[in-house]
Amino acid sequence: MTDILARILDAKKEEVATARQMRSESDLLREAKNRKDVRGFIKALQTKIDAGQPGIIAEVKRASPSKGIIRENFNPAEIATSYAAHGAACLSVLTDVQFFQGSSDYLRQARAACSLPVLRKDFMIDPYQIINARALGADCILLIVAALSPQQLREFESVAVELGMDVLVEVHDRDELEIALELDTPLLGINNRNLRTFETSLQTTIDFLPLIPDHKLVVTESGILTPDDVQLMRSHNVNAFLVGEAFMRAAEPGEALRDLFFA
Repeated sequence: MTDILARILDAKKEEVATARQMRSESDLLREAKNRKDVRGFIKALQTKIDAGQPGIIAEVKRASPSKGIIRENFNPAEIATSYAAHGAACLSVLTDVQFFQGSSDYLRQARAACSLPVLRKDFMIDPYQIINARALGADCILLIVAALSPQQLREFESVAVELGMDVLVEVHDRDELEIALELDTPLLGINNRNLRTFETSLQTTIDFLPLIPDHKLVVTESGILTPDDVQLMRSHNVNAFLVGEAFMRAAEPGEALRDLFFA
C-alpha cells in the first residue's frame, strides 16, 4: 500500500467516525431504503456495448493529490449534461473532500442534471459509507482491493447489493485480481496505474485478460489518452472505460469525450 493510500484510509476512519456522530447508521439506512430511484449502472454499460459502442464511465473530478486542481471552472451539473449529450454511459463522481476536493453535493448535482447512472468514487472502509452512497443517490460504489480485506470486500458488496446498487471492484496487480474474482459482481476495474511507482501502462489490462472469465465485464482505468489507446483496448475486446482527467482539462468535457471515442 502506498503512503498516499494509507493516509487517505486513515483520514477516512476519522471522517466516518465524525459522520456517525452527526447521523446514526439506522437513520441513514431508512433514507437509503426509501429511495426507489436506482439506475442500472452495469445495464447502462452493457447496453452501449451490445450496440457496438464503447461503454464510457466519464469522471467528474476537480482535483487529485498528485496533480492538485485539475479544473478551476468546476460545475458538476454542466459537466454531467455535457457527458450525457456526447455518448457517456455512466458518470463517476469524486466525493472525497480532503484529497480530491470532492463533495457529496457534486454527486447530487451531477445525477440531477441527467439520466445517467452514477458511481460514487470514494474510498470505502465502512458499511456506513455504502449506505450513505445510496442515500445520496449513487447507483454504484467502488471497492478498492488494495484498501480492503477479502472479508470486507464480500461484506461491502453484500450491503451494496441489498440496497440495489452495482459494485465496481478495482485491482492493480495479479494478487488483487485473484481476490476480486471471488466476488459476485461482474464489473471488474483494472487500474493501469502502478500504485507504487505511479507509472501507467495499458499493458496491465492486456496482461490480465487471459486470467479473467468471460462473464466479467472489464473496465480499463487510467491511461486512456488517445483514439489509438481506445482502439488498442477494443481490439482486445475491452469495451468499457473509466476516463476522467483527460476530459476535465478540456474546455468542453463532453466534446473531449466525443473526440476521444467517436472521432
